[in-house]
Amino acid sequence: MIALIQRVTEARVDVDDRCTGRIEAGLLALIGVQPDDGAPQVERLLQKLLGYRVFSDSEGRMNLALKDTGGGLLLVPQFTLAADTGSGLRPSFSTAAPPALGRQRFDELLALARARHPRVEAGEFGAHMRVSLVNDGPVTFWLET
Repeated sequence: MIALIQRVTEARVDVDDRCTGRIEAGLLALIGVQPDDGAPQVERLLQKLLGYRVFSDSEGRMNLALKDTGGGLLLVPQFTLAADTGSGLRPSFSTAAPPALGRQRFDELLALARARHPRVEAGEFGAHMRVSLVNDGPVTFWLET
């Protein structure tokens, strides 16, 4: 699985005219699923999302994780992260999980996150979403499991 995480002061996802998820300070995580991803990758990615130290401590160093700060986690499914961009000028999506598997793994990640972290919001799988954010830093990392 792939996550592009961004430390944010606020973020939200809208589908049509409704907000499906909104957080204040925390992490926005764009989630991509690959064909071979299973339960172990879901578990490991959640560990990274909750434990990756990207928030500043009292000395200004990135030593705190989301689980330490209690900030929000906004999960947004984004199959384009798993695209093959190695050749030509058009991405290939043969390296992304098929939609049914992608939805299943994203839903598993969301359920686990909600069970382990108090503030979890989400986008909507398969929908055309508008994602708004204020990147804090900017701090952005690419995580893979």
